[in-house]
Amino acid sequence: MINSGRYPASHSASRQISRGSRLVSLSLLLLPLSGFTGCNVGPKYLRPVVPAPPAFKELGTQQAADGSTWKPAQPQDGALRGKWWEIYQEPELNALEDNLNVSNQNIAQSYDNFTAARAQVQQARSNYYPTIRVGASYSRNRSSQSQGAASSLSSANPNSNVFDLPFDVSWEPDLWGRVRNTVHQFSRAAQVSAADLENVKLTEQANLAVFYFQLRGQDALEDLYQKTVEVDQKALDLTRVRYKSGLDNDEAVAQAEIALESATAAATNAEIARAQYEHAIALLVGEPASTFSVPVRALTTQAPDIPVGVPSELLERRPDIAAAERTMAEANALIGVQKASYYPTLNITGTAGFEASKFSKWTASPSRYWSVGPTASESIFDGGLRKSTMTQYTALYNADVAGYKQTVLVAFQQTEDSLASLRLLTRQIEQQEETVASAQRYFDVAAARYTTGLDPYLNVFTAQATLLANQQTMITLRMQQMTSSVQLVEALGGGWNMNQLPSEHEVAAKRP
Repeated sequence: MINSGRYPASHSASRQISRGSRLVSLSLLLLPLSGFTGCNVGPKYLRPVVPAPPAFKELGTQQAADGSTWKPAQPQDGALRGKWWEIYQEPELNALEDNLNVSNQNIAQSYDNFTAARAQVQQARSNYYPTIRVGASYSRNRSSQSQGAASSLSSANPNSNVFDLPFDVSWEPDLWGRVRNTVHQFSRAAQVSAADLENVKLTEQANLAVFYFQLRGQDALEDLYQKTVEVDQKALDLTRVRYKSGLDNDEAVAQAEIALESATAAATNAEIARAQYEHAIALLVGEPASTFSVPVRALTTQAPDIPVGVPSELLERRPDIAAAERTMAEANALIGVQKASYYPTLNITGTAGFEASKFSKWTASPSRYWSVGPTASESIFDGGLRKSTMTQYTALYNADVAGYKQTVLVAFQQTEDSLASLRLLTRQIEQQEETVASAQRYFDVAAARYTTGLDPYLNVFTAQATLLANQQTMITLRMQQMTSSVQLVEALGGGWNMNQLPSEHEVAAKRP
């Protein structure tokens, strides 16, 4: 209790108010801090064990196309760290990723969700402490003059004033761990939100890298088509000259025109795809697509060696697995909250203040009043509400356990998928390089024979179509290889580690 400060009071009355305020508030505030701890009737949380294979199947020795063995390299540094995209040694990608981490709106939304989750922890922790309320009131009353004795007593002055300054204190001790489990529940929910934030970051970063390499692939295709257009234009010019001189026919001219027009249309289609990837990148880095652009440069990046490790490390390296595990822990705490409802509750309430009929005597010593006492209560019949609620929360926990195990299995699958894709794409690219070389020789021979008049233009037309198709396939395979490389990084958690997840104590701490 403290002096309201709105009305003058004597020094003695002020000391009485201050002393009474300290006694009531301090005595109740110290109760939860005095070493008192009740029982915790909730179940103890144990992280479920998910068996992990000793090694990834795709990391075993594989047979290459030439009969030799193939095994993914394991860099000496042993693990991805921090800015994982820097392993691609692409300065433009590095700059875009740095911009994404600051300006991406999905990341910003997830961060605010995490902030809100932390605030809920503080809300839950407030139940450890008493609630103190104060409210000054004044009323003027008039008694009835028509009730015999009461009339004679109050005839002198039937009007009266009531000045009241009450301080109400209430506190429910955490006897059975309801508050503690509620705090655990919201702390773990905040950890889930923190892991979700990291997962959103990883997803957006990986999407940006994929879109970047796809855009560079479209630049490579455009470059290929432009070179093809130049060759086709020269071939068409030569065919027209030969046609006018009687060395060739109109059919050859038509074939040359078809080749040129097809290459031109393919170049336009590549421009459409490039524009869409550029717009997608603009969205990821939080900029309007109308004012954003990426300079044209063909894909030249080689897929780097990525340290993989062992499957059991995924349990510590993927934020989605961390989120699933913390969701289980949150559900376990919720069972403890509900289990406490089977036990009686104790509520301690107290009231103290000053009440007087005259303002001048409001804070005088005789105007003091107080009361304090505990209240215990327990539900003896609720129609099965507590039992059914407990069944619900237990089932939700079991569902979260299944979800956690499924998330781990998906992580194993995604990693194996990416490893298999990289292994087979490496082999396929080597095979395709030989195919492109053969197609180039085929085209060179056909063009030379046509120029000397040994073969018709149809042979050139066929050879060039074969070469272009194989060159397109080569570029597409390289784009797929870079995409699979990024997907492998994402499947491995992108360099994140469970140690980076804030602890329950950290998410509960008051922020500056």
